[in-house]
Amino acid sequence: TVLSFIAYKNLLFSFHDEDAYFGYGVIRCLFTSKDDVVYLAQVYLNKMLLGQYNSTLGKYVGYTEKTKEIADNLNKNKGFLEHEKKNKEKCRTNIPLVLDILSRPGETTYAPIVRLRLVESADSKHPGLFMCSAYNFYPKQIKLTWLRDGKEATSNVTSTDELPNGNWLYQIHSYIEISSKPGEKISCVVEHASLTEPKVYDWVPITEAGRNKIAVGAAGLLLALVFPIIGVIFYKRKATGETHKQKKKLERQNLKL
Repeated sequence: TVLSFIAYKNLLFSFHDEDAYFGYGVIRCLFTSKDDVVYLAQVYLNKMLLGQYNSTLGKYVGYTEKTKEIADNLNKNKGFLEHEKKNKEKCRTNIPLVLDILSRPGETTYAPIVRLRLVESADSKHPGLFMCSAYNFYPKQIKLTWLRDGKEATSNVTSTDELPNGNWLYQIHSYIEISSKPGEKISCVVEHASLTEPKVYDWVPITEAGRNKIAVGAAGLLLALVFPIIGVIFYKRKATGETHKQKKKLERQNLKL
């Protein structure tokens, strides 16, 4: 995780260049059941373990003179320690999914959630950029294909590799640059083990009426946020004014006495 990396980067930079050849960090989630979990965030240099966070101990531990000092300082930072506790819980919440996959090797599949959208509109100088994204699928192997009016398009197509989500599921993104013609049908075809047949997702342009609905909805949300704030300000001013009047009245009564 980001904070784990920040916490341990000092372990690597605390050595001179001539001493360092290869350093890397490892995040481990060890478990025998959902109730028996050990979370480890470890840093190695030249195959030697320099230091780690161990959820069993609930603290950072250094294994050299330099890293012991760094670990002691990290243990004084409650923010880092709280974040590592959250990492352990994240590890725990994903155990049922892992156990389900391991209990049915080759059988367990999770269908992708697919989103097709226009990232950049075309103009006189640049083509439009479409993006097809598939999220939360398993197993890893998947294929995304672009269609233009039902025919496969391969030009100006780029795709990422299958990227791990961090919860044993995957995501992938594919892009195509095209100067689409009015009325042209742009589609993304997804092939995956969870699907009995390739699934086609068509891009539906936002109409003028749709844009108006979005604008009205955004304006309504803005007003819903603004009016309560105005009400609070008005109430505070009124309350302040009433308090000031009461104070003046009390001062006049004291003068008469």
